[in-house]
Amino acid sequence: MGPTLLNYRPWRGEFHAPAWSFWPIARVALSMMFRRKLFWAIYAFGLLSFLVFFFGQYLLAWADSQAEGEYVNVMGSRLQAGTLTNQLRTVMRLNGTGETYRNFFAYQGYMVMIVLALAGTMVVGNDFQHRSLPFYLSKPLSPWHYLMGKCLAVAVFVNLMTTLPAVILFFQYRTLYSWGYLPDELSLLVGILGYGLVLTVFLSLTLVAVACWLRKTVPLIMVWTTMFFMMRPLSNTLVDGLRYDPRWRLIDLWNNTYLMGNYFLGLHPANQPEWYEAALVLALVCALCLSYLTLRIRAVEIVR
Repeated sequence: MGPTLLNYRPWRGEFHAPAWSFWPIARVALSMMFRRKLFWAIYAFGLLSFLVFFFGQYLLAWADSQAEGEYVNVMGSRLQAGTLTNQLRTVMRLNGTGETYRNFFAYQGYMVMIVLALAGTMVVGNDFQHRSLPFYLSKPLSPWHYLMGKCLAVAVFVNLMTTLPAVILFFQYRTLYSWGYLPDELSLLVGILGYGLVLTVFLSLTLVAVACWLRKTVPLIMVWTTMFFMMRPLSNTLVDGLRYDPRWRLIDLWNNTYLMGNYFLGLHPANQPEWYEAALVLALVCALCLSYLTLRIRAVEIVR
């Protein structure tokens, strides 16, 4: 019986190096999420803060172009141009410094948590729940390729909501107000990318590990909410209310990424632990997640 009668179709695509084995896994995970209307609805809602910053910078540039003391109409209210620019620069921190992008990352973080809670079950949990992981591991790829593919998919979601909009805001402000001293501008851009890199690495490993552990949507959301939302009021109570040492804020993992972002942006928040202490905690959590994922994937039975 020839291969034609067996409905055999030879591979007609382009062969790649084994190191690229992670890309098909990431592509499948991304396509699963991008086909969901709920993802696009949450993503559109998450861009509201980006639009506030985006049009706020245009409003600031327009207010700066008005004569000093001139009254302008903003949403039915008459304000002096100087008062409006002062509000935008001091209250919203639309001054093009590291504070602008630090605040943007902080506001976007809440929507990132919601998107990742949705993505965790679909991207990783379903592979364990529906026993798809043995199919991946039966192919000529290693567990590291699987982890890299899943983490790459999560990294795309994180950067779509944080790093990419922040870079757009950076170039928009420089277009409106011209470029300053080039080394300082490049240092700020590197700080934005560094903040995004911290979020990408930490959230990718953490989400994949939690999704491998819990697999189902509701338990994942409960644990995810506890890790990144409930620890903030607890740490604030210990430090601000009970006057404990500021190092108690290290139990808040999201605050640790905030401290790392401040370090990259050249900012120094008050009443906070040192950035290297936050970096040590994040590195420890990432190492634990990586160790758990390695053991968990190697324990999967490919042939029963």
